[in-house]
Parts: sequence; C-alpha cells; structure tokens
Amino acid sequence: MHEKHTVKDWMMDLVVFVDPDQTVYEILSIMRRRYINSVLVRKSDKNPDYGIITSRDISDKIVAENRNPKELTVKDIMSSPVVSVRQDLSIKECAMLMMENHIHHLPVIDDNGLIIGMVSASDFLLIAEAMGTNFQERSLS
Repeated sequence: MHEKHTVKDWMMDLVVFVDPDQTVYEILSIMRRRYINSVLVRKSDKNPDYGIITSRDISDKIVAENRNPKELTVKDIMSSPVVSVRQDLSIKECAMLMMENHIHHLPVIDDNGLIIGMVSASDFLLIAEAMGTNFQERSLS
C-alpha cells in the first residue's frame, strides 16, 4: 500500500502562513484555534524561503527554556531552512525523509515549487491503520 500511495493522497491541504514579526503568543493562539501543530513562516515578499514553527519548537524553545511567548517573535524561534517534499513522492520515501532529518512536519510542493499542503508524522497513524486494513483484506481473500 505505502509504495503506491503518494504524499498528495495523504497530505492536509490546510497550510497556515504567518509573518516572522508576529509574536509567538499570537501564533500559539492561531495553532490552538485551528487545531494544528505547525505553521509556515513567509520570511518576506522578496525572500521566497520559508521557516516553520511546530509544537516541538514551542515545547523546546519556549516551555523548556521558560521564555515568555509575548516577548518573542516568530523569527526568534522558527526553524529554517524548511525541508519540503514533492506531491508525487511515495509515502515510504516521505517517512524515510522525516526519519533521516529528525523532523515531523513537511510542506508539500507542486511541480512549480508552490506549497500546496502539509504532511506530518501524525498522518502516519492513519496511514499505518490503512496498511493494516489492506493487509487484513488480502489475508482474508
């Protein structure tokens, strides 16, 4: 199953972009309200690169270090550069890329390099469940 399916089959097409000068406190509110664990940071109109803030960044760089999110901006804690994946990459290759880079969130890009979605480690819970269903169906036939 995982060899046939691509990242596009499993990605979330909701991607939230934030400004690097927003406070981390503002971003926390956005993430909580939208039930998401990551946001992409658009560095500037002139700079096509992106940064990312994930729930892990919040845990490691805010909570663990006892820092005030109202006093920090997005650019203070974002991770950059961002590793991204093509929409046609296999799920297995995507999982390997996450494992090799020790990351849990990957923006998905189309053939023009535009961000069209996001895939995260938690998506692999659904993928693994689907794999188990497919294995069970094959063993019953």
